[in-house]
Amino acid sequence: MSGFTTTGLVMTQDLDHLSLGLNMWRHILTFVGGQGMVVLALSFLVKETSGAYKFYVGEAKDIGLVPNVKGTARIIWKISLIYLAAGTVALWVDGILIGLKPISAFFNGLFMFASSWSTGGFAPNTQNIMYYHSFSYEIITLVFFILGSLNFGLHYAIWQGKKREIYKNIETQSFMITVFLSSAFGVIALSKIYPNAISIFRRVVYNILSAHTTTGFSNIYARQFALEWGDFGILIMVVVMLIGGSACSTAGGFKGLRVGIIFKSIFAEVKKLLSSERNVKIFKYHHIKDCVLEDGVVKSSALIVICYIVTFSIGTALGTYYGYSFADSAYESASVTGNVGLSIGVTTPSMPSVMKVYYIIAMYLGRLEFLSVFAMVGYFLGGIKKVCLKIRKT
Repeated sequence: MSGFTTTGLVMTQDLDHLSLGLNMWRHILTFVGGQGMVVLALSFLVKETSGAYKFYVGEAKDIGLVPNVKGTARIIWKISLIYLAAGTVALWVDGILIGLKPISAFFNGLFMFASSWSTGGFAPNTQNIMYYHSFSYEIITLVFFILGSLNFGLHYAIWQGKKREIYKNIETQSFMITVFLSSAFGVIALSKIYPNAISIFRRVVYNILSAHTTTGFSNIYARQFALEWGDFGILIMVVVMLIGGSACSTAGGFKGLRVGIIFKSIFAEVKKLLSSERNVKIFKYHHIKDCVLEDGVVKSSALIVICYIVTFSIGTALGTYYGYSFADSAYESASVTGNVGLSIGVTTPSMPSVMKVYYIIAMYLGRLEFLSVFAMVGYFLGGIKKVCLKIRKT
């Protein structure tokens, strides 16, 4: 479940001695999970309706790739496979340059790219990205997990020459703002711990971006978050893990698109209050194309955010119930709910079984974004109801 939902949390203690085949299976699982869940979201489990967009903002085919779901799915896989080739080669070459043997460098590059692009966080070794001790390796993975966290519709638009979409899109605007604010606060809070610019970038900015894109790579040890970052640093990580990346991407979280829509709606409501009652204004936002800010879209965005917060809160309460500190419980719960994979040391083989089960459920709900699960449950319950009615009539 951790691999397929691109969460990336592991309880295996000795990843360094896993066979090549098992590591290949782990990383194929997370790579396919990243793309496959998006395709599942595009089909929305039920028949295409005009309400699908309102229920699943930004994920349906209304993002405007091509007119049908099958074509959109093919484009998603085409984009992913092109990046797979480019990313694997880049990490392969860099792996050789930092001292890995060519064959080892190739498989490490393949595995680390699969995790970067799918924002999955798996690694073929216990130390994760720290194993490589390479700034250049971190930069390459950083580039690809940021790309992986962006909307596939945005990738397609840029490939078609619409480069201005990067700046016009409400989702990228929201992402840039939250990245800037979280990184700035992180740098200010931790500047005394990491004294120079390189260490600040590698230990603070890299980890914040890894959390924000829900990738889960970390170049510091799990307990360093608790011992060095303090409560404020953990708060920053919790917030960005819950926000996550873009809609219709491989990333988790409740998505920057919804954050942008909610703040846009607040601005619209304030503007309505300040304007004349006679003036009827239609508020819009740009997401691949100009979209009307409808009440249904705002409500569904808010509902999904609330579902994430409730799931996160239950996980936090469960952790504190079993004796973990509030900060540790909140951090781990945010990581699970947002499909991130960063750990502060809570997720271990010895953790309570109830927490293991809840984390699996939270991963699943977080990845499918609740409403699609509710729709699936409603669909099956509706089918059962019809069968029961037929039985009664006979």
